[in-house]
Amino acid sequence: MKYCIAKALLLISLFISTITIAQTPPPEPMCDLNGTITAAGKPLPLATVTINNTTLGVASDMDGEFELGFIPEGEFIVKAQAMGYKPIEKTVSFKKGASIKLSFELEEDVLGLEQVVVTADRNERKRKEASTIVNTLTPKLLENTQSVSIGEGLNYVPGLRLENNCQNCGFTQVRMNGLDGAHSQVLINNRAVFSNLAGVYGLELIPSSMIERIEVVRGGGSALYGSNAVAGTINLITKDPMVNSYDLTAQYNSVGAGTDGEAQGDYSVNMNTTIVSDDKKTGLALYGFYRDKDPYDANNDGFSEISQIENLTLGARLYHRIDYRNKITFDFMRVNEERRGGNDFDKLNHEAEISEAVDHKITTIAGTYERFVGTGSMWSVYGSTQNVDRASYYGADKSLQDYGQTDGMTYNIGIQFKSDFGKNSIVTGIELVHDDMLDQKLGYPDYENPIYAGDGTTIEGFEHIPNTTITDQNKNVYGVFAQYDRQLGPVKASLGARFDRYKITDLDHKEGNNDGNVFSPRVNLLWDVIPSLQWRVSYSQGYRAPQVFDEDLHIETSGSRKVIHANDPNLKQETSHSYMTSFDFNRRFGVWNVGLLVEGFYTNLDDAFAQSPEHDEDTGVTTYIRSNAENGAEVKGVNFELTASPNNKFYIRAGYTTQSSEFGEAVELGESDFLRTPNDYGFFAVDYIVGEKLTLIASGTYTGKMKIAYYGEELKPGETPIIIGDEDPGVIRTTPTFFDLGLKAEYQLKVGGLPLTAFAGVKNIFNSYQDDFDSGFNRDPAYVYGPTNPRTVYAGIKLSNVFGH
Repeated sequence: MKYCIAKALLLISLFISTITIAQTPPPEPMCDLNGTITAAGKPLPLATVTINNTTLGVASDMDGEFELGFIPEGEFIVKAQAMGYKPIEKTVSFKKGASIKLSFELEEDVLGLEQVVVTADRNERKRKEASTIVNTLTPKLLENTQSVSIGEGLNYVPGLRLENNCQNCGFTQVRMNGLDGAHSQVLINNRAVFSNLAGVYGLELIPSSMIERIEVVRGGGSALYGSNAVAGTINLITKDPMVNSYDLTAQYNSVGAGTDGEAQGDYSVNMNTTIVSDDKKTGLALYGFYRDKDPYDANNDGFSEISQIENLTLGARLYHRIDYRNKITFDFMRVNEERRGGNDFDKLNHEAEISEAVDHKITTIAGTYERFVGTGSMWSVYGSTQNVDRASYYGADKSLQDYGQTDGMTYNIGIQFKSDFGKNSIVTGIELVHDDMLDQKLGYPDYENPIYAGDGTTIEGFEHIPNTTITDQNKNVYGVFAQYDRQLGPVKASLGARFDRYKITDLDHKEGNNDGNVFSPRVNLLWDVIPSLQWRVSYSQGYRAPQVFDEDLHIETSGSRKVIHANDPNLKQETSHSYMTSFDFNRRFGVWNVGLLVEGFYTNLDDAFAQSPEHDEDTGVTTYIRSNAENGAEVKGVNFELTASPNNKFYIRAGYTTQSSEFGEAVELGESDFLRTPNDYGFFAVDYIVGEKLTLIASGTYTGKMKIAYYGEELKPGETPIIIGDEDPGVIRTTPTFFDLGLKAEYQLKVGGLPLTAFAGVKNIFNSYQDDFDSGFNRDPAYVYGPTNPRTVYAGIKLSNVFGH
């Protein structure tokens, strides 16, 4: 396997080298460009100046000034842009030996309509020109909501909701448009390398400090991104170094402050720095993150509701411009995280009454070669790989037999071509996604069966139980995709399709073998009805292959019940048909800029994956069998998003979703509704800049009622356990609603000449948090819902040379 990966990446390197060497190098450029970028008459730092269809680019300094050299002769379009401002383009004719000076005055883009996005069609587009709605989550919003990890910030995107699924180890997932986390494709810099195994604890593993922005596209994306992009895609775009900078943030959280549970500490440190060479040809970004979080016990029963976490993440992004047409970029990320839930944290896992613990070592490496050709085209060749080494323990009652080891290797290699010509554009490519996963239950000494000496009295040793392979899965997906866009007056039409050939092999259990061919089409229409109103409509088809999924490797355990997951031997692929329509209204009323998005969605799932529990009374093990629901499932609803701002000092953003998710038949405890899925939820965020130094921020999330299964022993008055077939005795409960309100203040100052930002705040002020956690040794750890954290008080400082940005 490792040989195959090395060979594939070597072939990419050779291909890149061949292209680079074979091309005739251009004459040494002799032109240069300099100037200033301002907004409202004031210098605008960290704005970027790029030259279209080249690799050339630079960022303005703290005085709004920029310099860019090594520009070839010819006529080019120079673009100046910055987050929160409308870009400006100027056509400039460069002549050998000339030095050109330009000035740009950028206008505010309060509603983000002019922002460039890439996830809609794997090509750079202004948000208002993309045929699919793209929501962008910026580092500023992550800071305002004090989101330590990526997952927390996604609560502030319409249709998305982060939930905790386990009291013991804090297994989280992000639901999109009513579908669970396995229905969404997570991308890193447009590449599907975030593996099933890494997704077990999902986006909570990734620190917010490494992100330039997060782009979210709701609706089927399999036409471009392949398997699992049924509900949508979440694209994590890392920071590109454009200017010398640094920032360091240290924060302390008191989790559970002022609640019935004893408050616990959560420390974190974020570091970022970027270095750019004098000739602007080479740039390096480095980032680091450390977190130490203590376990939190909400009901004082001696067992944690929030897991203990220690995380160390280091990463880098390096680019080098070979010349003005060719560029190479490399990315590296290493995550070391240990987390544990249960009790007796000062003891070894098998000495505790309950322990769910995982030790992740995740290494991600990626490389991309880009070559611009002609006047509007670009080739890119890419390869990325992710290796996951996960040691685990899911056990109760001081069991020795519940240690495990899971290893996963994923790689994604491909080639893509995109071109703009007149009112048309095309994106096409070929790629291979490979995923290996080996999950083993580790052997142990069986002290119940000692080996005696010949006289039958002296113990010579103990029988040793060997390792047991749970799954040894090998998956290959070969895909070819294309999308064509055409502008027809006020209407833009997009036609896309992807053909995938997948093959899944279980090397240990042959009944897990599966293969298939999938054609996934997509049609999008964008109509500029009037300048302030856009209407979009789309149809897309997606699929999920019948593989072992991320949540299958998470085991919920208690003193009386252990929950595992397995696929039905006859499991077939799940196919989705998604229909979406939206009205995007953006207009200025007096001093107010107002944007309102109304988006309707409907998804029909053929052969929908449904999980039915089967309980073995002898072993106490409940197995959730994934099979195809005969009558499928459907998800439908409406997303609303409102943005409003009168100026650059006051900004409001809010979202609300109302929806329903239902199988065509009863699945668990006689219920056909998707469990853990509220029919309505939403968010809001408001920030207000007072004067020049003080910013006040309010944010919050709303979670509506939802149905959830309970399999514990603490029944409420009037409850009668439901028993259907081989299911565990349980009941269906309806949760209350929650409103999690947070307030924050940050103040900018200088200490010893160093720019410093101090901040403090409270999350979940009213402690709107679950109050009926199951308790004790025999608790049901999956009975967890609502906001992921109780009231939390925090404070911190940020040191940065890009003060105020």
